[in-house]
Amino acid sequence: DVTHEMLSAWPRYVAYVVSFMTIGIMWLNHHALIAQMRVVNRLLLVINLLLLMGVVAVPWPTSLVAAHLTGPAAVGGGVPATVTYGLVMLWISIAYSTMWIYIDRHAAEVAQRPDRPPSRLKTLRFSAGFGGYALAVIVSFFSPGAAMTIYGLIAVYYCFEHLPTPSRRAGVAGGDAAPGLPAAEPGVASDSRAVGGGRSVGQPDPDPGAVP
Repeated sequence: DVTHEMLSAWPRYVAYVVSFMTIGIMWLNHHALIAQMRVVNRLLLVINLLLLMGVVAVPWPTSLVAAHLTGPAAVGGGVPATVTYGLVMLWISIAYSTMWIYIDRHAAEVAQRPDRPPSRLKTLRFSAGFGGYALAVIVSFFSPGAAMTIYGLIAVYYCFEHLPTPSRRAGVAGGDAAPGLPAAEPGVASDSRAVGGGRSVGQPDPDPGAVP
């Protein structure tokens, strides 16, 4: 009985694997996206919050798909479950694309390499998931299983790098940024120690007569 129950629970395994891969590649692409930036302004933070809103919602449609993909619950429930899953994915895709387009359009302000804008082909490749998720939502009305297959293939697609690899740039924001880390936003104090004095940036000089 236990073996039969475990084997019959395969929709839950499918939903888990697809969602885990999706969240995993979101983390990878988010890391790659942030690496393209030199500074982060408030509008980018708001877009990032909208992105995280979609990511946090992923477990909900995952549980819907797991419970309604097959069996008696699939009748009348499989379509709404996979459509809901696709709408959440569309939300995340829109947030990602919006962030990337903003970085591209405001490269002089926020991009790490404003002198090397990404090609239109790379932008299209990075935003291709939106079309795939929209297609899967439509397919959901005819075959929820096929729609989940498309969602999984999109996750595999994004496992590969689709963004330009940022190169190190010296002298950003008035100083050399540490390798792999964006420089601080102009006007924002750094927590690092000043070279030669061991004092925090912005800390007043000690009294000349004081004992060190």
